[in-house]
Amino acid sequence: MRIKALLSSGADINDTLTNFALVIVRLFAGISLAFQHGIHKIPPSEKFIESVSSLGFPLAPVFAWAAGISEFAGGVLLVVGLYTRPASFFIFVTMSVAIFSRHWSGPWAEKELAVLYATIALGFLLTGSGRLGIDDFLRKKPPQ
Repeated sequence: MRIKALLSSGADINDTLTNFALVIVRLFAGISLAFQHGIHKIPPSEKFIESVSSLGFPLAPVFAWAAGISEFAGGVLLVVGLYTRPASFFIFVTMSVAIFSRHWSGPWAEKELAVLYATIALGFLLTGSGRLGIDDFLRKKPPQ
């Protein structure tokens, strides 16, 4: 029970308008991340694996898969509001690597999207999915 509570936890947000706003952000960010970025990294191309290797990661294929899964599965989980906090954590870590390793020395335009996704992920890491996600259903205690 404790693991389920940890995975599906979130802030107790009761305001309807705030919950709809969270859904809008979850939908847009999750769909965009999963289907514009993550889906193209599963399976990771040789070019992407080489890119990950150039960052100094050992076992580059494993980390390339992890990044692709983080973006695709994390985005899908964000959309439905399932395990929002763990998904957001992995998205945040992946985007942080992109910001500080891949795009750091480039112009702002190159890192802007990764910063945006990292910021959104951090927000959901702190709040959870809100009331209109599967996490809220999982948090509710069954009648006894």
